[in-house]
Amino acid sequence: MARIAHLSDIHFGANDPTIVVATIDWLKEKQPDLVIISGDLTQRAREGQFQDAAEYLGALRENGHKLVVVPGNHDIPLYDVFRRFASPLGRYKRHIAQDLCPWVETDEAAILGINTARSLTIKDGRINRDQMQLIRERFKGVAPHKTRILVTHHPLFELPIGQGNELSEAVGRQEDALQAIADAGIHLTLAGHFHRTYAEAASKMVAEAGPTLVIQAGTATSTRLRNQEPQSFNWLHVEPDNRMELQVIVWNGEGFQRASHVGFSLDGEQWHSQELSTHEPATGDFRSAKAPLAAVDR
Repeated sequence: MARIAHLSDIHFGANDPTIVVATIDWLKEKQPDLVIISGDLTQRAREGQFQDAAEYLGALRENGHKLVVVPGNHDIPLYDVFRRFASPLGRYKRHIAQDLCPWVETDEAAILGINTARSLTIKDGRINRDQMQLIRERFKGVAPHKTRILVTHHPLFELPIGQGNELSEAVGRQEDALQAIADAGIHLTLAGHFHRTYAEAASKMVAEAGPTLVIQAGTATSTRLRNQEPQSFNWLHVEPDNRMELQVIVWNGEGFQRASHVGFSLDGEQWHSQELSTHEPATGDFRSAKAPLAAVDR
């Protein structure tokens, strides 16, 4: 079993220092096999913000964590127009990582990160054809029993982002991108961007999406909250033969605590789910403050 912590939108420059320290402490105690951060490490891609983000990643590495990190749209300068187009991810490459499409393979899973941030868009994301081909090639030789995970900042699908039926914009070249993940047999797509926790089978969103489960993380440490959802991140237990558990780890004002807990299993190309108990008593009724989680086929 692989234990994966999925954080997103940590936004140094608009972050809560207390919560930053709390994530480090929580991860050090739980010792996941992999920590994934799906973009927006900074608020405005400024030098000092990247330095703070790099220090944070350094602390995680010192605690023994293996990292997979991709950039987000906030990691491209917005107001520095010259740098935005001349070297959009220059500071990211200097402080965070040169590789914008990291790859990690373990005994249980294969994980590919893809950069969806672009200079020509303010907040929306895109995948180009070279990246689509990379998705196909990377997963081509992966053993059938391993869970195939694709990490992006921008979700590949239209998602509910408001209190009503409002849907987000899908990633650019969505139709071609979805064909690539279907060809590659992707089981999980992990993303952020909207500061909202969400899980749903891709087959319930679009036709011919393949056996994909869409998992979104909220913001782990940012003070920029949406829909009154508190800071949170995802805790995944990935098992062979495409079984997994997802817990949402939520900030309660004093510390992180486990909230929503859902088990998933893949039957052919359809994910099924079952709500599980949190196994972690809280001070007070913690479920009343949990981050929203839409789960498939309960």
